[in-house]
Amino acid sequence: MSKMKAAIFDMDGLLFDTEQVYQKNWQIIAGEMGIGLDPRFPYEICGTSGERMDRILERYYHVENGHPIAERCMAMVRQDLNKDVPEKKGLREILTFFKDLDYKIAIASSSEIEQIEHNLNHAGIRSCFDALVSGRSSGIKHGKPAPDIFLAAADRVGVEPQACFVFEDAFNGIRAAHKAGVLPVMIPDLIEPDPEIRRLCAYIYPDLIAARDGLKAVL
Repeated sequence: MSKMKAAIFDMDGLLFDTEQVYQKNWQIIAGEMGIGLDPRFPYEICGTSGERMDRILERYYHVENGHPIAERCMAMVRQDLNKDVPEKKGLREILTFFKDLDYKIAIASSSEIEQIEHNLNHAGIRSCFDALVSGRSSGIKHGKPAPDIFLAAADRVGVEPQACFVFEDAFNGIRAAHKAGVLPVMIPDLIEPDPEIRRLCAYIYPDLIAARDGLKAVL
């Protein structure tokens, strides 16, 4: 494990307890449209962005163009997060752990870059990160579960993918991490890993404190 040099973090549902805010607003929009969302919806939508997100919304909301629904949900989420950005247990401890090891630290999130900046500044931890990568930026052609965002984050911090940990809570994020050739670490949030996802993970921990303590033993 001595070859590891960087830690790349997803944001929603991983560093901040915000995935529930997205799911609440997806449900509000569905209710307004008279739609009952299939229970599989969170599994598919979590961690996605761009055209992939639009296609998923078209299937579940039975519309020809999912983009307006995506934009509406993002606006509702921004409004909610302007009031409060709840932190996940162990957020500060795991950042301190990797800083003390002199690791490069990045965020690779499907959220807009403005929302990433807002959340980090709200928590007072923006200076902990060497790079921020948004799945909504023009440089990321394919959102998770494609590997693009994690490859871009590794490149931005100047570390080979195989020397990067990636911390994720979503199935699509773990699939993307596996394809990128990084070391996937899952901290489940709304959804527990199924057998497929377990096979793709190097480690699974219940929270960021447990991840820090577990990785202490191997680094």
